[in-house]
Amino acid sequence: MTESDKTRSPWQQLKSQLRQKLTDSIPAWMVESRLRALLRYLLIFSSLITLFSFVFHVLMAFEGRSYSIIDSLYWTLTTMSTLGYGDITFTSDYGRLFSIVVLLSGIIVLLVLLPVTFIELFYEPWMEARAASRLPRKISRRTKDHIILTNYGAITMVLVEKLKQYKYPYVVILPEAEEVKLLHDAGVNVIHGDLSDPETFINARVSQAALVATTRSDISNATVVFTVRGISDDIPIIAAARDNNSVPVLKLAGCKRVLNLTELMAGALARRVAGGKNFTHIIGKIDDLLIAEVNASQTTLVGKPYLQAQFETSVSIVGFWDRGRFEIGQESSTVNANTALVLAGSRQQLKEFDRLYQIDDSGIAKGPVIIIGGGRVGRATAGELARRGVEYRIIESNEQRIVDRSVTIHGSGASSEVMALAGIEHASTVIITTRDDETNIYLAIFSRLLRDDIQIISRATLERSVAALHRAGADLVMSYASMGANALFNLMQRSDLLMVAEGLDVFKVPVPAELAGKTLTESNIRQQTNCTVIGIDTKDKTTTNPSPDSILPEEGEIVLIGTPESETTFLKLFGSKQ
Repeated sequence: MTESDKTRSPWQQLKSQLRQKLTDSIPAWMVESRLRALLRYLLIFSSLITLFSFVFHVLMAFEGRSYSIIDSLYWTLTTMSTLGYGDITFTSDYGRLFSIVVLLSGIIVLLVLLPVTFIELFYEPWMEARAASRLPRKISRRTKDHIILTNYGAITMVLVEKLKQYKYPYVVILPEAEEVKLLHDAGVNVIHGDLSDPETFINARVSQAALVATTRSDISNATVVFTVRGISDDIPIIAAARDNNSVPVLKLAGCKRVLNLTELMAGALARRVAGGKNFTHIIGKIDDLLIAEVNASQTTLVGKPYLQAQFETSVSIVGFWDRGRFEIGQESSTVNANTALVLAGSRQQLKEFDRLYQIDDSGIAKGPVIIIGGGRVGRATAGELARRGVEYRIIESNEQRIVDRSVTIHGSGASSEVMALAGIEHASTVIITTRDDETNIYLAIFSRLLRDDIQIISRATLERSVAALHRAGADLVMSYASMGANALFNLMQRSDLLMVAEGLDVFKVPVPAELAGKTLTESNIRQQTNCTVIGIDTKDKTTTNPSPDSILPEEGEIVLIGTPESETTFLKLFGSKQ
């Protein structure tokens, strides 16, 4: 017993001991409130016993009998607890009526309220505390070079699948206990912890991690960055920002890279629009190789067989996007106006492609681009189009979001009158940018009904909505989840892998021993795996878009492009990447 304990009353000491025992099983923050509730219950119970014992004395005196205080307490407790030994009973109607009241009160207070109170105030919190104590809170000391994530939303779900595919160790930190339980049961490597508590990141072995990626709200991201920087100055931190104003704040907090998801989505939507000053759009880079996209309708290649188009150009036409699906060019393929070609080559080769294959009127759009949704993504998309010299109109139903009334129409994109006012009859493209996928599906169907031949580009927030939007009539769908996950994955600075888009990867591997010394034609890589060799690296030089008779060097590397399925096929046939 401490010196302070000796100066306290026995009741204070008992309360302190009880609080300590409860704290061992229940978190301290709930102990005080539980004790107050218990004391209220005991006070009510004690008051009833005192009252009933007093009334017992009065009624027994009325009947001409006398009992001690112990007798009165004994009768009250046996009656309230329904034991009723029967050795002390009333003979008058008033006494028996009082006995009924005491009996009913006992049933309610002792047999109903007491168990309910105990379960609610102590048993349930104790069970919750025990369950919480079993939540994973730290990872193994042996874990290193792992990725630390702070959210499990649309982007992170896709990213986790990619990390699993490429065998990257990772851990997700979440402050929500229920979500941790569900994800842990589902096999996700997750731990529970407060994102503002340095101990949480110490438990996640942040000093041994390769990267911290946070994709929560901008304010929460700033807290995460600041907390991690208090532990380590060296760990790279990547944060996703939804507002331009948050970018300098996150950088000042200590973020190495800030991913502006709004700008990324806007750029992805705008570059799929035909027309404007730009022709080819660079979407990725690995070593000296550039990956680019171009709308086939802007080229002189439309209608030509794929092999003929490939033979004519100095770049490698790897394949094309057709309604959201990447297709490797085959002998039977024809360049279609509604597809986007994927090119690979050096910067000089892409410039030459621009000069030789851009149609004469490619800089003149046939009509305005209609942007449905004037939120952050819609306005950023408009800015991208303005930089390319493309005319546009924005339709926005919320008047408070309207910034420039000269190019914005107040109304609904599901109104034929509003769409007519925006110029749907002569428009070249409709871009749907709202955050709600169900709304986007409806708007895609509606736009297709108004103009069967118009280009429809839509944003999808959730990965599962991509296919539905294509069925609804969208020509191109940009997945917010996949785009964010790919961007985060590429920022991990893995030099041998680049995710260009969902369904298209560029990867670099050492030349397999069984292919060394063979020409590209003899290797038969494309026919066996559906991967295309777009570069050969040696100690001396890098060859972009190698010819069919190029020899695969024994100690060199090859750069390939293909779908994740074709990449898996290649690795199974020729060995894993090391």
